[in-house]
Amino acid sequence: MHPDDARNYLIRQACEAGFAHVRLVTVRQTPRIAAYDAWLSAGHQADMHWMVRGRDDRAEPARRVPGVQTALVIAVDHAHRRPSDPGGLTGMVARYAWGRDYHNVVGKRLRKLVKRLRGQGIGAWGGVDTAAILERAWAEASGLGFVGKNTLLIRPGTTSWSVLGVVFVDMVATADQPIERDHCGRCTRCLVACPTQAFPSPWTLDARRCIAYWTIESRDLPPRRLRAGFGRWVFGCDVCQEVCPHNHTPPDPVEDAFAPRNAWLDLPELLETPDDALIQRFTGTPLRRPGAVGLKRNAAIVLGNIGRTEAIEPLQRYGLTHSSPVVRASAVWALWRLGVPPGSPDPDPLVRSEQEAAR
Repeated sequence: MHPDDARNYLIRQACEAGFAHVRLVTVRQTPRIAAYDAWLSAGHQADMHWMVRGRDDRAEPARRVPGVQTALVIAVDHAHRRPSDPGGLTGMVARYAWGRDYHNVVGKRLRKLVKRLRGQGIGAWGGVDTAAILERAWAEASGLGFVGKNTLLIRPGTTSWSVLGVVFVDMVATADQPIERDHCGRCTRCLVACPTQAFPSPWTLDARRCIAYWTIESRDLPPRRLRAGFGRWVFGCDVCQEVCPHNHTPPDPVEDAFAPRNAWLDLPELLETPDDALIQRFTGTPLRRPGAVGLKRNAAIVLGNIGRTEAIEPLQRYGLTHSSPVVRASAVWALWRLGVPPGSPDPDPLVRSEQEAAR
């Protein structure tokens, strides 16, 4: 098949699978792999060990698709506007997690696309960010957007509120061209606005200081020096995108699956709901990712940051009595923020250290 015909065929297949934003890039050396290696060497991945384990697959797509020639890159927008602040004891959720889990929504379409291509005798493999793929690097190489100083893929003047996916194929197809211009320019709004100073330099994110990492990926108690910076973020963080000039007028949302069903969460309700029921409630959404312990840990920290006396009762009743020392320690810290001294020392060293620090 002629490369131009192959291009038209691949784009048509992607559109029929439900993707509106599609670009192609020729697969040679994996873009930004040297920067990725330097990022890993600096330990910026924190405890996300799968990023190290999957390094070789990310560097060599041919390990998954022998004879790979082309990467098909897609973007799905989730640019719904944030609902009004309900006030009270509520916490904010990152925009991508307001509705259904994008791994299910976008992943299902990608699997459908891969299955269709394989049915035509085309070698194909791909996925979203759970797969060992440098999806933002490939998206930038395809011209779908550029990687901003906040390390996210930005479509200039349009949006960074999108989910990316990549499918590698063994077809030669005419590729798109990358965006040559740096559309960040001298702007540093994202770097300055980060509440926990998670960007040691432009285009570098240190997960060890990132609110999204601590509220979603980590199972540990966040460092004391970072907790106040969490503000009201109970799951993820959107600050570096909210201040970006390219997002000031987001496009109309096209994906009802990502509508804002969970934009704000009632924090006392998170604490008082039994663990199993809490996870059941968030079935099919990204909010299951931290587990019940992670969500309750986050809720306690945000209650401490809100600083309202109404938070004392749920923290004492449900936070201090939870089976997890991480939740109990978070409640101790939150109560300290609210001016409530800790009770008698807890036998668990994690909680005891928080109690002693609060005295």
